[in-house]
Amino acid sequence: MKCPFCGSDDTRVTDSRPVEETNSIRRRRQCDQCGKRFTTYEKIEAIPLVVIKKDSTRQQYDRSKIESGVLRACYKRPVPIPEIESMIDKVEADIYSRRSSEVSSAEIGEMIMLRLKDLDPVAYVRFASVYREFKDVGTFMDELRTLIG
Repeated sequence: MKCPFCGSDDTRVTDSRPVEETNSIRRRRQCDQCGKRFTTYEKIEAIPLVVIKKDSTRQQYDRSKIESGVLRACYKRPVPIPEIESMIDKVEADIYSRRSSEVSSAEIGEMIMLRLKDLDPVAYVRFASVYREFKDVGTFMDELRTLIG
Protein backbone atom coordinates (compact mmCIF):
# COMPACT_ATOMS: atom_id res chain seq x y z
CA MET A 1 0.00 0.00 0.00
CA LYS A 2 1.44 3.36 -0.99
CA CYS A 3 1.75 6.09 1.61
CA PRO A 4 -0.64 8.96 0.73
CA PHE A 5 1.85 11.46 2.18
CA CYS A 6 5.21 10.54 0.63
CA GLY A 7 4.28 7.87 -1.95
CA SER A 8 6.57 5.21 -0.46
CA ASP A 9 5.67 1.53 -0.88
CA ASP A 10 7.15 0.70 2.53
CA THR A 11 4.08 0.70 4.80
CA ARG A 12 3.01 -1.75 7.47
CA VAL A 13 -0.24 -2.62 9.21
CA THR A 14 -0.27 -1.63 12.89
CA ASP A 15 -3.90 -2.53 13.70
CA SER A 16 -6.81 -4.36 12.00
CA ARG A 17 -10.46 -4.34 13.06
CA PRO A 18 -13.62 -5.58 11.39
CA VAL A 19 -16.25 -2.98 10.56
CA GLU A 20 -19.56 -4.72 11.30
CA GLU A 21 -21.94 -2.46 9.37
CA THR A 22 -20.12 -2.72 6.06
CA ASN A 23 -18.49 -6.18 6.15
CA SER A 24 -15.08 -4.64 5.68
CA ILE A 25 -11.82 -4.45 7.60
CA ARG A 26 -10.34 -1.23 8.89
CA ARG A 27 -6.55 -1.23 8.80
CA ARG A 28 -4.34 1.30 10.55
CA ARG A 29 -1.06 1.65 8.65
CA GLN A 30 2.23 3.42 9.23
CA CYS A 31 4.75 4.50 6.63
CA ASP A 32 8.30 3.27 7.32
CA GLN A 33 9.71 6.14 5.23
CA CYS A 34 8.02 9.25 6.71
CA GLY A 35 6.51 7.72 9.88
CA LYS A 36 2.99 9.08 9.23
CA ARG A 37 -0.10 6.98 9.95
CA PHE A 38 -3.19 6.52 7.80
CA THR A 39 -6.28 4.30 7.63
CA THR A 40 -7.40 2.01 4.83
CA TYR A 41 -10.50 -0.13 4.42
CA GLU A 42 -10.52 -3.54 2.81
CA LYS A 43 -13.83 -4.67 1.36
CA ILE A 44 -14.92 -7.81 -0.47
CA GLU A 45 -15.51 -7.16 -4.13
CA ALA A 46 -18.99 -8.40 -4.89
CA ILE A 47 -19.82 -10.29 -8.07
CA PRO A 48 -21.93 -8.06 -10.32
CA LEU A 49 -25.47 -9.37 -10.09
CA VAL A 50 -27.91 -9.18 -13.00
CA VAL A 51 -31.68 -9.28 -12.53
CA ILE A 52 -33.78 -10.91 -15.26
CA LYS A 53 -37.04 -8.94 -15.50
CA LYS A 54 -40.48 -10.34 -16.46
CA ASP A 55 -40.00 -9.13 -20.04
CA SER A 56 -36.64 -11.01 -20.22
CA THR A 57 -34.56 -7.82 -20.17
CA ARG A 58 -31.56 -7.75 -17.88
CA GLN A 59 -30.64 -5.02 -15.40
CA GLN A 60 -27.90 -4.50 -12.86
CA TYR A 61 -29.10 -5.44 -9.35
CA ASP A 62 -30.13 -2.35 -7.38
CA ARG A 63 -30.92 -2.66 -3.65
CA SER A 64 -32.73 0.68 -3.68
CA LYS A 65 -35.49 -0.82 -5.86
CA ILE A 66 -36.20 -3.44 -3.18
CA GLU A 67 -36.09 -0.76 -0.49
CA SER A 68 -38.54 1.51 -2.29
CA GLY A 69 -41.00 -1.34 -2.94
CA VAL A 70 -40.90 -2.56 0.65
CA LEU A 71 -41.11 0.96 2.08
CA ARG A 72 -44.13 1.65 -0.13
CA ALA A 73 -45.79 -1.53 1.12
CA CYS A 74 -45.04 -0.59 4.74
CA TYR A 75 -46.26 3.00 4.34
CA LYS A 76 -48.21 4.10 7.47
CA ARG A 77 -47.74 0.67 9.04
CA PRO A 78 -46.23 0.16 12.52
CA VAL A 79 -43.07 -1.45 11.18
CA PRO A 80 -39.81 0.03 12.50
CA ILE A 81 -37.25 1.03 9.87
CA PRO A 82 -34.50 -1.14 11.47
CA GLU A 83 -36.74 -4.21 11.02
CA ILE A 84 -37.33 -3.31 7.38
CA GLU A 85 -33.58 -2.85 6.84
CA SER A 86 -32.88 -6.17 8.55
CA MET A 87 -35.44 -7.94 6.35
CA ILE A 88 -33.93 -6.42 3.21
CA ASP A 89 -30.44 -7.46 4.41
CA LYS A 90 -31.68 -11.05 4.78
CA VAL A 91 -33.26 -11.04 1.32
CA GLU A 92 -30.04 -9.65 -0.14
CA ALA A 93 -28.01 -12.32 1.69
CA ASP A 94 -30.33 -14.98 0.21
CA ILE A 95 -29.81 -13.54 -3.27
CA TYR A 96 -26.01 -13.50 -2.98
CA SER A 97 -25.85 -16.93 -1.32
CA ARG A 98 -27.23 -18.46 -4.52
CA ARG A 99 -23.74 -18.07 -6.04
CA SER A 100 -25.20 -17.21 -9.41
CA SER A 101 -24.55 -14.04 -11.35
CA GLU A 102 -28.19 -13.87 -12.49
CA VAL A 103 -31.47 -13.96 -10.56
CA SER A 104 -35.00 -13.43 -11.79
CA SER A 105 -37.16 -10.62 -10.47
CA ALA A 106 -39.80 -13.29 -9.73
CA GLU A 107 -37.44 -15.05 -7.33
CA ILE A 108 -36.59 -11.78 -5.61
CA GLY A 109 -40.29 -10.95 -5.29
CA GLU A 110 -41.03 -14.34 -3.72
CA MET A 111 -38.14 -13.92 -1.25
CA ILE A 112 -39.50 -10.51 -0.25
CA MET A 113 -43.07 -11.76 0.15
CA LEU A 114 -41.95 -14.72 2.25
CA ARG A 115 -40.24 -12.41 4.75
CA LEU A 116 -42.81 -9.60 4.51
CA LYS A 117 -45.61 -12.00 5.45
CA ASP A 118 -43.99 -12.47 8.87
CA LEU A 119 -43.13 -8.79 9.27
CA ASP A 120 -46.56 -7.27 8.59
CA PRO A 121 -49.56 -8.99 6.94
CA VAL A 122 -51.02 -5.74 5.56
CA ALA A 123 -47.69 -4.76 3.99
CA TYR A 124 -47.49 -8.28 2.56
CA VAL A 125 -50.90 -7.93 0.87
CA ARG A 126 -49.95 -4.49 -0.46
CA PHE A 127 -46.70 -5.80 -1.91
CA ALA A 128 -48.39 -8.93 -3.31
CA SER A 129 -51.13 -6.86 -4.98
CA VAL A 130 -48.52 -4.98 -7.00
CA TYR A 131 -46.07 -7.85 -7.48
CA ARG A 132 -48.68 -10.43 -8.49
CA GLU A 133 -50.67 -7.85 -10.46
CA PHE A 134 -54.10 -8.66 -9.04
CA LYS A 135 -56.58 -8.19 -11.87
CA ASP A 136 -59.78 -8.15 -9.83
CA VAL A 137 -61.24 -8.40 -6.33
CA GLY A 138 -61.53 -12.21 -6.62
CA THR A 139 -57.78 -12.63 -7.04
CA PHE A 140 -57.22 -10.27 -4.12
CA MET A 141 -59.66 -12.25 -1.95
CA ASP A 142 -57.97 -15.54 -2.88
CA GLU A 143 -54.67 -14.14 -1.62
CA LEU A 144 -56.32 -12.95 1.60
CA ARG A 145 -57.88 -16.39 2.15
CA THR A 146 -54.44 -17.97 1.70
CA LEU A 147 -52.97 -15.55 4.21
CA ILE A 148 -55.74 -16.14 6.77
CA GLY A 149 -55.99 -19.89 6.30
